[in-house]
Amino acid sequence: MPKAKKVGIHKNTQQPKAGHRRNDGMAFNAELFDGLTVNKSAVERRAVSITKRRAVKKEWQAAWLLKAISCIDLTTLAGDDTRSNVLRLCAKAISPVREDILAALEMAEQNLQVGAVCVYHKSIPDAVNALAGSGIPVAGVSTGFPAGKISLSEKLRQIKSSVKLGAKEIDIVISRDLVLQSKWRELYKEVKACREACGDAHMKTILATGEIPTYTKVAKASWVSMMAGSDFIKTSTGKESVNATLAVSLVMIRCIREYYELTGYKVGFKPAGGIRKAKDALSWLILMKEELGHDWLQPDLFRFGASSLLADIERQLEHFITGRYSAYFRHPMA
Repeated sequence: MPKAKKVGIHKNTQQPKAGHRRNDGMAFNAELFDGLTVNKSAVERRAVSITKRRAVKKEWQAAWLLKAISCIDLTTLAGDDTRSNVLRLCAKAISPVREDILAALEMAEQNLQVGAVCVYHKSIPDAVNALAGSGIPVAGVSTGFPAGKISLSEKLRQIKSSVKLGAKEIDIVISRDLVLQSKWRELYKEVKACREACGDAHMKTILATGEIPTYTKVAKASWVSMMAGSDFIKTSTGKESVNATLAVSLVMIRCIREYYELTGYKVGFKPAGGIRKAKDALSWLILMKEELGHDWLQPDLFRFGASSLLADIERQLEHFITGRYSAYFRHPMA
């Protein structure tokens, strides 16, 4: 395999950094978002421009794709998950790109790994054991994922149980009915209680934006979730008919920016569901870079919720080296 140009990636960028204060939240204050409205046409026009104005090619594309790998929450949330599936996923998380590809890119010594492994509650012990010593955290989905149609007491019990099993990150789902009925104070209390149950584990709050009818309600739900202490806000469970889009991501990202300007707290962002192609990953990285800056291109503030995305990125990296596209079966996700 011919030697390619060194593309470079910051060593150990997949490891969470302590470069910012954790979001402690703030007292509920509806005045901060009551008058908020989102211009739908302007948002969608800006989102479309992301895919048309930028073209990242050659070694620069390879470098951005390596960055994307370090920000992936490698995920398996299928109904037929087995222990062997989870173990294979964890092995791929530790070594996400074939050794020959990394060697050709002069990246073999950079310890490239994904940001986290995301699994159902039952699979947390298997993932924790498989990832022991790697530094890769396990994220457990909780609170009645994906619908969230259980009582608050049961949601809190699930969170505490997941943390006890070793999950360092918890992905919760909000009660969408509270958003639909504009019960913002109730939503605040629910998310805040979940954050307290998480303890030291970082909490990603899933809005399930495909089930929220307007961008304005998405924005308000984002604000309430951050006020309540969310470490990340996340677009989707991956189970809705519409998952992550650049437009809804833009709405959430700008709420993150405004919240940071108000409080000084940096809240992370995670698009999830339907992100399968390397070119899609580039679009989200560009969006984060332009809207929030370099700090939000690190795995402690940005994650992709994805599974098949990794296979396409690995395939694109091999194409960069050889000039040929290989078959997908040579790049298994897990």
